Amino acid sequence: MRRSYVSIVVLVALVLGLGALGRAQDQEKPQQKPPARVVQQGPSTPINLNTASSAELETLPGIGPATAARIIEYRQKNGSFKKIEDLMNVRGIGEKSFLKLKPLVSVAPPKSSER
Repeated sequence: MRRSYVSIVVLVALVLGLGALGRAQDQEKPQQKPPARVVQQGPSTPINLNTASSAELETLPGIGPATAARIIEYRQKNGSFKKIEDLMNVRGIGEKSFLKLKPLVSVAPPKSSER
């Protein structure tokens, strides 16, 4: 009987000791920060909607290859953009998207060599 009592005490001490050891190891690990969210930022200078290439347009937040192609298609069919707000005439660019893009784009007439 005494031997089983001693075995139980040792077993309980062992379990408690391992639990404390695990907690101590957790505290030793440096706290890992969650991975930073990658936020696509726009270009440092405004992109001219009348001269920008597809690759340049794709640097704008929310503009992928398909939308960039639609911007260029709109420009080819309707002539140059007269004002920045004309961007909302492109399918896929609504007011919410436009408000994000507005500070990142400009409208200037294309140079004669770019026509």
